[in-house]
Amino acid sequence: MKKLRIAQVSPLRLPVPAEGKGGNERIISYITEELVKRGHQVTLFASKDSKTKAKLIPALDKSLDTVPFSVENFWWNIFSHSFAFEKSSEFDVIHCHWDIMGALFQRFVKTPVLNTVHYIDSPQKKVWGIFDHYKNDINIAFIAEKQKKNSPIKFDNCWVVPNGTDISNFKLNLKPKNHFVWAGRITPNKKIKEAILTAKQAGIELLLAGDIPEEQKDYFEKEIKPELNSKIKYIGELSFKELSNFYGSAKGCLYPMGLVRLESMACGAPVIVLGKNIKSVESGKTGFVAENIEQTLDSIKKIDQINRQDCRKWVKNNFSIEKMVDEYEKIYYEIIKKNHKKTT
Repeated sequence: MKKLRIAQVSPLRLPVPAEGKGGNERIISYITEELVKRGHQVTLFASKDSKTKAKLIPALDKSLDTVPFSVENFWWNIFSHSFAFEKSSEFDVIHCHWDIMGALFQRFVKTPVLNTVHYIDSPQKKVWGIFDHYKNDINIAFIAEKQKKNSPIKFDNCWVVPNGTDISNFKLNLKPKNHFVWAGRITPNKKIKEAILTAKQAGIELLLAGDIPEEQKDYFEKEIKPELNSKIKYIGELSFKELSNFYGSAKGCLYPMGLVRLESMACGAPVIVLGKNIKSVESGKTGFVAENIEQTLDSIKKIDQINRQDCRKWVKNNFSIEKMVDEYEKIYYEIIKKNHKKTT
């Protein structure tokens, strides 16, 4: 197959990859570096403090994580996207990673655009009105079947590409300690409060790790900090190198989301997730999918039944970077072919 000229357009909240935090930026980095490795000509549009083997075109010197979230962040992200679309004729495909942003530009260029939705807003959010406007011509990739199913908009051109991870960064630990962990960005939608209340009800020790965004500091002070005690501890933000020991030392990971699930299982720590039909977890073998608090409490009691080696094998066989990028490559060639037919 012909090698492609590919633009990867990242949000500017964090550098690519981010240190310790920023699962989305880690995924963008994995995709970018693997595409470079495969011989594609890749250009990454991100902040200047990013690290990549691709050509880097920065819209600003440092990522926006150093300042409180504000409308200004949107202007900088629009500015960065405009960089990519101004150069659209230099690319065979443009891959955008901030929800609907790429769709706002796609009708002004001839180059096909793929949009990956890394996080899906609730159906009540007004942003879905924008998605609806573009539903017939947007190319959209969800990261999970459940995400696609929960979308209030049915798109003409959509795919599901599960995230992948590099398990070589995570060491298998077969001798965990007697505590559970939660990890992630400290925001209400990451289920940190639910994890704390569940741990208290189960009487287990729970270690919490993650960054506190500037705009969530009030939430942490009022909702999370008062719940901390000798068994429920917040240990701060961890570096990427510290994550492996953090996950691996735990009996299990409680209510993880996104990449945290894969990274935890790669270290042998089974996960307990809250929801239904979650495909990234093999319930009963690599952890448990619980639909309510009663099932969660039962899962905590049964966590030692999980073979930690099975957790790592599951990630290795189903959620590798190579498998993820294989799927994105297929989509690139497909939408390029469709676009060629439309324009000739």
